[in-house]
Amino acid sequence: MTARRPRTPRIFLHCFLVGTCVVWIAPVLYALYTSLRPYADTEAHGYVSVGGHYNLSNFTDAWNAADLPLYFKNSAIITLPALVITLWLASMVAYVVARHSFRVNLILLLVFTAGNLLPQQAIITPLYKLYITVPLPSWLSDSGHLDDSFFGLILIHVAFQTGFCVFVLSNFMRTIPQELSEAARVDGASEWRQYRQIVLPLCRPALAALATLEFTWIYNDFFWATVLMQTGANRPITAALNNLTGQFFTDNNLISAASMIVAVPTLVVFFVLQRHFVAGLTLGANKG
Repeated sequence: MTARRPRTPRIFLHCFLVGTCVVWIAPVLYALYTSLRPYADTEAHGYVSVGGHYNLSNFTDAWNAADLPLYFKNSAIITLPALVITLWLASMVAYVVARHSFRVNLILLLVFTAGNLLPQQAIITPLYKLYITVPLPSWLSDSGHLDDSFFGLILIHVAFQTGFCVFVLSNFMRTIPQELSEAARVDGASEWRQYRQIVLPLCRPALAALATLEFTWIYNDFFWATVLMQTGANRPITAALNNLTGQFFTDNNLISAASMIVAVPTLVVFFVLQRHFVAGLTLGANKG
């Protein structure tokens, strides 16, 4: 029995996927290669060259020069609460939209989804004026307002990310049989208990997929961290990379090494949740 030849469309598909992977991974590999070379080598031979010395000195210099432990702590203070609050609020809204037939369900879902279509840059001026006006207690903000505070950045991430999570979770919850909720309701389970003990555990693949995406998006945020956080010591790790840029000279090898270090937490989260992430992306396609 002879093996079938691959069809032409599948060959083009594979070529397209391989080309896309190369386009995405080539800059990462180049940054890694640059981070392993001293600046003296690249100055003498150019960045696109082979040979010379290779070591990890750029990584140790970047860790110490940029004070990365402090900024990693700032990113954790911002990212983890924003992630948990976003998924918690989105799961509750999605439960109402997906498991109950209210007249406002569709309107509610459209409102949450429409928030993702609004360019963040379009509201920067009114939002910044709001942030410097709204007062906060001193234990939440040193400035006394929403700006220049961890709480303010957490709020902005929750506001912009909840809509996408509601859209994904509501579609996922619709695949859960209604008979489970009906049986629980007959047994006297309240809405809160149905949400917490029946629906939410079944949404683990979707929650894991969203947690991976949301962690990456919130952790990698640079726009709001630069606009709303004036104190350099309070900025997250992505904005802290600016500290390695000099006024008259920039060591790109050092910045490449710092970028590699900054990318480690997102890789760890992805590999930890990889199995659930893939299941969350493909489970909907296997439902009839």
